[in-house]
Amino acid sequence: MKKLLLLAFTLCAVHFTFSQEDTYPIYKDCENTQGVSLENCFNEKLTADILAAFKIPQELISTNYKGTINVIFLVTKNGTFDVLYVRTPYKELENEARRVFANLPKALPATYNGRPIDIRFGMPIQIPLGSRPTPKKVEKVERPQETISELTVKEDISLATINTMFPEHTSELNIPFTHATYSNLDYYFDKGVNSHTASKPYIFSEASNYLDLSELKTTLFKNKTSKAGKKLWNEHFFSVQKEDYWFTINPMVDLQLGKDNSDNIDFTYNNTRAIQIQGGLGKRFNFHTSFYESQGRFPNYVRDFARKNPPLGAAGTVPGRGKGKGLDKGGFDYPIAEAYLSYTPNKFFNFQFGHGKNFIGDGYRSFMLSDVASPYTFLKINTKFWKIKYTNLWMFLDDVRREVSVNDSNFRKYVAIHHLSWNVNKRLNLGLFEAVISSNNASGNGFDVEFFNPVIFYRAVEFTRGSESGNALIGLDAKYKLTDNITTYSQFILDELTVGRFFDGSGYWGNKFAFQLGAKYFNAFKVDNLFLQGEFNIARPYTFSHFGDGTLNYGHFNQPLGHLWGSNFWEIVGIARYKKGRWFGSAKINLGEKGFDLPDLPTSYGGDIYASNDNRTGDTGVNVGQGNKTAIFIGDLQAGYVVNPTTNLQFFGGLTFRNFNPNIETSTTGQQNTTWFTIGLRTDVFNWYFDF
Repeated sequence: MKKLLLLAFTLCAVHFTFSQEDTYPIYKDCENTQGVSLENCFNEKLTADILAAFKIPQELISTNYKGTINVIFLVTKNGTFDVLYVRTPYKELENEARRVFANLPKALPATYNGRPIDIRFGMPIQIPLGSRPTPKKVEKVERPQETISELTVKEDISLATINTMFPEHTSELNIPFTHATYSNLDYYFDKGVNSHTASKPYIFSEASNYLDLSELKTTLFKNKTSKAGKKLWNEHFFSVQKEDYWFTINPMVDLQLGKDNSDNIDFTYNNTRAIQIQGGLGKRFNFHTSFYESQGRFPNYVRDFARKNPPLGAAGTVPGRGKGKGLDKGGFDYPIAEAYLSYTPNKFFNFQFGHGKNFIGDGYRSFMLSDVASPYTFLKINTKFWKIKYTNLWMFLDDVRREVSVNDSNFRKYVAIHHLSWNVNKRLNLGLFEAVISSNNASGNGFDVEFFNPVIFYRAVEFTRGSESGNALIGLDAKYKLTDNITTYSQFILDELTVGRFFDGSGYWGNKFAFQLGAKYFNAFKVDNLFLQGEFNIARPYTFSHFGDGTLNYGHFNQPLGHLWGSNFWEIVGIARYKKGRWFGSAKINLGEKGFDLPDLPTSYGGDIYASNDNRTGDTGVNVGQGNKTAIFIGDLQAGYVVNPTTNLQFFGGLTFRNFNPNIETSTTGQQNTTWFTIGLRTDVFNWYFDF
C-alpha cells in the first residue's frame, strides 16, 4: 500500500521565543535531543508514524485519487493529539486522518515558563502517486516580542488550510468593532512594533502583523465530523475561494427576550434577522454588505429616548440603529443596511467608501468620534508611513428633527475629520485631531470643497470662511504603555476657548472642552484573559453644540457623534472582562452626574448638544452639572458562550440595573429605577449602547 502512497506534508509549527525553561513538544525517541534538533526529531518521528498508519481507502486507490487533506491539530498540555479541523472532499479520508491522530502515542507537551501549554500545528497531507519528496523548510518570521502563547502559523508551501477557512484574515476588510473583541486585540497591538490603535475598526491585514487571528479561532474549534456540525460550530455558512476571488455568506441573528421591572409591557424583545456577504477580487480590493431586518421593544427609558424628536415618517429613533416605525405596545420596526468597499493600492494607503460607523480613541467612550450614533455614509483614507498613521474621514450626516427639516427631508450636514497618530517611541503615542461640521446652508452646494482638502487645518478654513461656514473642533490624544500589560490613555477636545477667561475662575461659557483619562490592564494580576479598564470622562456645558438653530452641532440622527451623554456631565466607567475557551463574562458600571434642561423654561443648561447656545443661562457661572442635576448609576452583567468563533455567534444572558435620580422631577426627566434581564442568541459584530 505504501508504494501507491505519496504523503508529503509540512508541520507548520508556531514560532516563539524560548527562555531556558521553554521546550518544544517531545515525541517518542526524541527525549535526548534539544533545540532545533528536537524540532527536527519531532517532525521526522511523527512523519514516520503517520506514514506507517495511514491507509488510503480502497475505492480511492482504484480511482488513482490525487488531492490534499488539510489537518489542524493541537499537541495539548496533556501530550495528546487533538484534531481541530479536517478539510477534504471525502468523508473516508477525514475519518482515516482522525483515526491516525487518535492512535498516535502521547508526547511530552511544550512548556512555557515551566508550565505545560497547548501548541497548534497545521498539516497539509498530499496524496499523489510517485516517490516521496524531501519535506520543505518551515518559514520563520522573527518577532522579538512574540512568545509561545501568541501562536502564529506560517508556511512557505501553502496557506490553504488557514485561508480556505478564513479568507478574510488576509483581506483589506474591517475587523468588526466590538469592545469585547478589541480588548483582546489591543493586547497584541500594544506589544507590537509601531502599532496604531486609535483609528478603528482595524483592517484584517494590518492585524496580521501583530497576532494570528486564525489561531485564536481554530483553538476554539469543536471536533465535529458532519458538515452541518462544522457549519454550526466552526465555519462560515457558505464559502467560495478561488485563485483570484473569494466570498462568504453568513446568516446573522439577534434574538433577545427579556423583562424589565415595569408594568407597562409584558416583556422586551429584539428580533433581528440579517445576512452578511463579504469577499475579495484580487488581493487588494474587498467588499462587505450586511442587511438587517429588525423589530424590537425596549425598557421604558430606551423607549422614551427613541420617541423623543421622532424623525419624519417614523415613530422614533432606535439608539444606534436609526429610523423606527411604530409597532403595537411601544415596539419599533427598524430595518438597516451597512456596506463598504475597501481598496489598498500599496503599503501606504487604504481607501474605503461605504455606509457604517467609525471610532477614534483608545477608550470605551470617545469624545473625538464614537460609534454611538446610527450608521452614515462615509469616505475614509488611512495613510501609514514611518511612525505615522493619518486618517481622513468625510461623513454625510442627518439632523432628523422635524423643526429643521427642509422640504420634508432631513437636514443634511457634513463632517470632515483629520486624525494624525505618531509613535514617539516604543511606549508613547500622540495624536492630533480636528473636525469641522458644515451644511448646505453654509456653502449652498453641499460639502464645501474647502473641507475636502486632506491636509489643511480646518480651524483656519472656518476662520477665513466665517463662523457660519462650519463648526470646528480640535483635540489631542495620547497613549502610554506603562508595561506590556498596562496602558494609559487620554483625550482632550476643544470646541471653543477664550484664553483670557480660562483661568479667571468666572466659569465663562465659551470655554467649551471635554477630557478623558483611562487605563487598561491586560491579563490582570497574572490571570490569563482577565481584562480590567477604568475611565473618567468630563464635558463642559455647551461643548459640541452650536448657535442659531443648532444644526451645526456634533451629532447625527438625534445622538452625539462623541460621548453618548453629550455634554455637561462627568462620568466614571469601570469594566472587567474574562474569557476561558468559548465561555465569557463581563461586568461594567457607569457612575456620574449630568445636568438636564427644565422643560418649562426656554433656557439651555448645556447638556443637550442639539439646543442652541443662544439660549444659554448666561456668560459666566457656567459649571458642570448645572440645570437639573441628575445622578446616574448603571450596572451591567453579561455572560455567555461562543457558538461559532468564525461568525462570533453567541448565546448570552444579561442583567442591567439603572438608577436615574434627578434633583427635580419633570415630565421629561423623572426618577427611574430599571432592572432589565435579557437572554438570547446573537451574532456579535457591533457595539450597542444602552448605558445612558
